[in-house]
Amino acid sequence: MNAADAYERLVRPVLFSLDPETAHHLAIGSLRLASRFPFALRALGSFQPIAKPKTVFGLWFPNPIGLAAGFDKNGVAIPAWAALGFGFVEIGTVTAKAQPGNPRPRIFRYPEQTALINRLGFNNDGADVVAGRLRNLREHGRWPRIPVGINIGKSKITPLEEAADDYRYSFRLLREFADYVVLNVSSPNTPGLRSLQSHDALAELLRVIRQENQSRTPVLVKISPDLSPSELEQVLATCEQNEVAGIVATNTTLDHAGIPSSLDQQGGLSGAPLRNKSTEFVRAITARSRLPVIASGGIFDAESAREKLEAGAQLLQVYTGYVYRGPGLVREIGESLPPTG
Repeated sequence: MNAADAYERLVRPVLFSLDPETAHHLAIGSLRLASRFPFALRALGSFQPIAKPKTVFGLWFPNPIGLAAGFDKNGVAIPAWAALGFGFVEIGTVTAKAQPGNPRPRIFRYPEQTALINRLGFNNDGADVVAGRLRNLREHGRWPRIPVGINIGKSKITPLEEAADDYRYSFRLLREFADYVVLNVSSPNTPGLRSLQSHDALAELLRVIRQENQSRTPVLVKISPDLSPSELEQVLATCEQNEVAGIVATNTTLDHAGIPSSLDQQGGLSGAPLRNKSTEFVRAITARSRLPVIASGGIFDAESAREKLEAGAQLLQVYTGYVYRGPGLVREIGESLPPTG
């Protein structure tokens, strides 16, 4: 039995016997512990795929498969993600103020649909604590050799009219540690957040961040899969006018058509039911814009990864697929990619 099979046959049943959030804390806690020990990181290296490097928005990636934001919200296991073979990792979403998020339960599994619904609400340690953690990681020589993205969002208690200043605070603290920064304006679990995708609000946010971005760190925008075609067109135009480096497509969806109504929960849906919608968004973006796209949504195997790349994505991110398939997923996708160079 190889390591990938061991996860699906032995580890996943144990994790899935637990409450979803408890299982998540167990997994992230184990990787946090492994990140402290070189021998443990070497053991995780058995999952690494063959290098398939590429350069996107000026950054070198050893392979195009990344960990999506939301899994390691507080940046506690970055060395472990690199050891597991990810070509990049995106931590967060981080907010200016520490916050507990929404009441539990707030993560729900749907194994028959290979899906998740979450209404976490940006639970995280806050920008000050995360910045200190990342500084410590760098100062102790444990910084990974893969790009690290930092996803930032609005604190729940901050009024929408003060959102730009809230993002600016996080950006100031975290930019020195970020190879790229993602502005999350599309989570469905923070009231009013998605309104920041409107032209005026997004233009103001991007103007403020651009003023702060003296180091020219690539700034990306993460968008909702629930935008109408005209709204998507407007978002892309606003991003292009404000020198955005790329788009992350997409966040979770409020379209729960793939979930039985008797089992439905409030929150954002991710996983296999999002696959087609996310791919169509990638295709629509690359047909309309030259902005590079990081595709996220319904990537569970080599075929679904290839679908996103053929739609025009430059990079990939996994989250729900990783929950269901484990670390073998990165190697499976990596080995399916065509050689580079």
